[in-house]
Amino acid sequence: MNKYDYEGQVAVVTGGANGIGAAVAQRIIESGGKVAVWDMDIASPEQRVAQFAPDRCRLFATDVSDFDSVTSALAATNDAFGAVSVLVNSAGIAGPTHDVVGYPVDAWRRVQAINTDGTFHCCKAVVPGMVAANYGRIVNIASIAGKEGNPNASAYSASKAAVIGLTKSLGKELAAYNIAVNTVTPATAQTRILEQVTEEFIEYMRSKIPRGRFVTVEEIASMIMFIASAENSFTTGAVFDLSGGRATY
Repeated sequence: MNKYDYEGQVAVVTGGANGIGAAVAQRIIESGGKVAVWDMDIASPEQRVAQFAPDRCRLFATDVSDFDSVTSALAATNDAFGAVSVLVNSAGIAGPTHDVVGYPVDAWRRVQAINTDGTFHCCKAVVPGMVAANYGRIVNIASIAGKEGNPNASAYSASKAAVIGLTKSLGKELAAYNIAVNTVTPATAQTRILEQVTEEFIEYMRSKIPRGRFVTVEEIASMIMFIASAENSFTTGAVFDLSGGRATY
């Protein structure tokens, strides 16, 4: 396992109580950093997060779709750990499985509110502090669905395409600073998000991956560890593929 130095770094990981976010949080803490987990579900975090003492990891109940909730979480994080130098936007939902015509409007809006607006809200909140310090690393979790689109998952696909576009825009805006803004596009991972879709859809997603399996959260965390580290001092506005060979660009 590659080692990266996160000593003195304060990271925010949204959706960090479970899944991809929890794996990233664990790696950052074990690499010397401190992590603030912003999540709506902080009552039952994975053991990999719950095992750490409050001086290394704290959980803040946060609804990323609500900008006021995000700014409150940022204030609490600053009080607990100091200025945020790393942001990993992992909070997200899949939404229901429907074709476009049958997609419920309220469900569409909820997916956009968490996946797209939530990423925007968190970036908007933390960027001023990063600019003031002339240092920051932002990693947005998109999806292969944002590149290729998945049938019967238009809301999720559209939201992740928006995250890719947001990443590219913000990366260019902040290129004059020592701030890197990048995104990863995983294929399906075996996380709780799969509870939101049908078994038929899960098997369809697996069949699209040339590797023949889902990506693990540990594999995703490994890539993010480099992207969010000080060593990634040049690349910004980029999309890092984690599709198991599925991506066509």
